[in-house]
Amino acid sequence: MVDFDDFADFIKEGDVKFIRLSFVDLMGRQKNVSVMADDFEKHLSDGVVIEGKGAGFPSEAEIRLVPDMGTVHILPWRPQHGRVARFLSSLQTVSGKSFPLDARKVLSDTVAFLKEQGFTSEIGTDSEFYLFQLDQNGDPTFVTQDKAGAYDIAPLDRGENVRREICLTMEEIGISPLSSHHEQGPGQNEITFVERTPLEACDNYVIFKSVVKAIASRNGLFASFMPKPLPNEHGNGLTINFDLRKGKKSVFADETQSAVAEAFVAGIRRRARECALFAHSVPSSYDRLATYKQITAIAIDEKRDSFMRYTNKQGGKKLALRAPDNACNLYLTVALALRAGLEGIKEGLTANDVKAASVPASFEEAVKEAENSAFLKEVLGETLLSAYVAEKKKVAEEYEKDADGYTKKEFERL
Repeated sequence: MVDFDDFADFIKEGDVKFIRLSFVDLMGRQKNVSVMADDFEKHLSDGVVIEGKGAGFPSEAEIRLVPDMGTVHILPWRPQHGRVARFLSSLQTVSGKSFPLDARKVLSDTVAFLKEQGFTSEIGTDSEFYLFQLDQNGDPTFVTQDKAGAYDIAPLDRGENVRREICLTMEEIGISPLSSHHEQGPGQNEITFVERTPLEACDNYVIFKSVVKAIASRNGLFASFMPKPLPNEHGNGLTINFDLRKGKKSVFADETQSAVAEAFVAGIRRRARECALFAHSVPSSYDRLATYKQITAIAIDEKRDSFMRYTNKQGGKKLALRAPDNACNLYLTVALALRAGLEGIKEGLTANDVKAASVPASFEEAVKEAENSAFLKEVLGETLLSAYVAEKKKVAEEYEKDADGYTKKEFERL
């Protein structure tokens, strides 16, 4: 936590003139409002009130942004004279109550529930994205930055300097990448991050995506996290690496707790179809999944392209969920996985208790699965679930009317 008096000194000494209060909307898209640094103390106590619908929420109600002092960082790519600092924010109603559509609060509550059950968790991400060239008007094209493949080096790999700049920028902010490399698709890259607490990991991921976009733009490129931006090339995935501990011991690494690990995995498998609309949240998600037969089977397997598998990260055994993609609201996706796993532990599920199943074959099918889920209603609350499903139904209608038009908008947005 940053002490305000210390931050006030930093504002003066560091020539900070602008403060951005960032937040994520229901779909996981980052938004922000900027205030002058001289007025920040007032905003810290009172928050900043914004109009909900204009901020990406299906409500006309006003929302109060309350900055989390522990998330402050300077934006290194902004001018160094009259610098810009950014906070991530919690959402409240104007009366000071928790806002029911605050995904960050859903995850925070899940972490607290996890602790009540005697567990802690850490999360890491492996995020893939494409780098595309811009046209003469500065608009994104579908021409990739290079034609390299997995783990290639320069000169085939033209993205190494961009990845280097992204990683150094993240370090400057205080977030440490674990590794980076060129991925399988032309112009495709991957950056992996060390495990952090679930809330920290999701906060870092939100910041990471904005850094990638900013650094790509500064280099005359467009970064796309769209699940399937090129029909005949590899899609962009988001592997989520889970560690789950009972006390100081990981349930995945300790053979004496293998039954706990099995139950956790079984719980995730049992609820995977219901949660698909959150982990695979746009029509393009299902275009990506359709090209990976192994990943659509909701099972744990040693194969790299399985729905989930055990892997070794940072010297320890972790559970990797490989099916999600970068279009998801990571706060909600992680919260749902943890809740489903804990439910499996509570009920003592085994692998044989879960029927074989596959990820929904289409976006529309995923919408129906989510809409009818008692589990989602219990974890997320009826207000959030209803709002989320309603927005996704609008997407389904728009996509059905004009698939190409929606896909283009999705490409430019993601």
